[in-house]
Amino acid sequence: MPWSLRTTLFWDLILGVLGVSAFLTHLGSDLWAVSQYVLSGHYLWATLVLTLLGLSSVVLQVFSWVWMRADPTDLHSSQPSGRCLALLHLLQLGYLYRCMQGLRQGLLVWQQEVPSEFDLAYADFLSMDISMLRLFETFLEKTPQLTLVLAIVLQSGQTEYYQWASICTSFFGISWALLDYHRALRTCLPSKPVPGLGSSVIYFLWNLLLLWPRVLAVALFSALFPRYVTLHFLGLWLVLLFWVWVQGTNFMLDPCSEWLYRAVVATILYFAWFNVTEGRTRDRSIIHVVFLLSDSVLMVITWVTQSAWLPSGILLHILLPASGISFLLGLVLRLVYYRWLHPSRRWEPAEVDGTRGLRCLQLYQLPQNRRMVHLAQNFFPKAWDEAASPWEREVKGVL
Repeated sequence: MPWSLRTTLFWDLILGVLGVSAFLTHLGSDLWAVSQYVLSGHYLWATLVLTLLGLSSVVLQVFSWVWMRADPTDLHSSQPSGRCLALLHLLQLGYLYRCMQGLRQGLLVWQQEVPSEFDLAYADFLSMDISMLRLFETFLEKTPQLTLVLAIVLQSGQTEYYQWASICTSFFGISWALLDYHRALRTCLPSKPVPGLGSSVIYFLWNLLLLWPRVLAVALFSALFPRYVTLHFLGLWLVLLFWVWVQGTNFMLDPCSEWLYRAVVATILYFAWFNVTEGRTRDRSIIHVVFLLSDSVLMVITWVTQSAWLPSGILLHILLPASGISFLLGLVLRLVYYRWLHPSRRWEPAEVDGTRGLRCLQLYQLPQNRRMVHLAQNFFPKAWDEAASPWEREVKGVL
């Protein structure tokens, strides 16, 4: 095995271990916070944390189970029987099983002297599903959890050590999931390299800098109007769900699971940008940024007019200007990324047509995660069209 490939596989394995560790650490910090809320008599806060954990876990298990049922029957040769898998998902262990399966396959590939193309492709197949499930879990649980903890801190006027642990693990998990999902999408592009350190850092920073002001604005509104934040979320969520439906998504195999996917996407869009269909990504992205910015500004203005309701001593006179600077800096870094680091360079083949065609045919005979390929086409339509030749697109369409 070439040294560069072995090094890449080693770091992929390390990142996989860190991802599982981050998930378990955040879960532990949430359960720790629940126990402290119960001991201190804040049963409503404990109930809200457990509700977010339970809903996100159920949705994750549903997606994991539906995807496993949709995969080719001969693809997962080493996994347990259908009843055993159903029991694992019923016990809310399906996502962890996928993580363990991905780590086992990654370790198998790394230990092989000359790994087969099938084993490499299968390892990528598993990691892509894990990346997408991690993204769903991030916006269904970690981001709302972070918003809830910040709202509790703003209401109480003090921060406990277990709340700091929840805030730190949430921020780390959110950023990790966004970056990992982006790298998974980039691996689906034909002949496009995985983003390097500079590209990954810029992508990591602009997502984090744009997400933080949105989370703070929702947390401020939640602290001031805890009884109305649910109505605010449902109102915007319905608008975003309608927007997703109008775009005509076709990600899942059946209508019921497709509506579940649209509901999850609408939840993601409440906090951050997520592209779901082909077309002019820039126009839809601008509309979404303006929509969220307007909503966040209105929530902050509402808080400013009623700021006396919140406990004093919280450094909001520093947090609010810092959030504005964070938003502007995030926009600048986003423009830098899409201007110079986005995968839109033209692909120049290094082989003659016959050899290239044979290699393309072999590529599509390997395990291919069509879910992530579909999303990669939506996220990077220009890069995909420029990377694939007409013959390659024709072969892919037939297969």
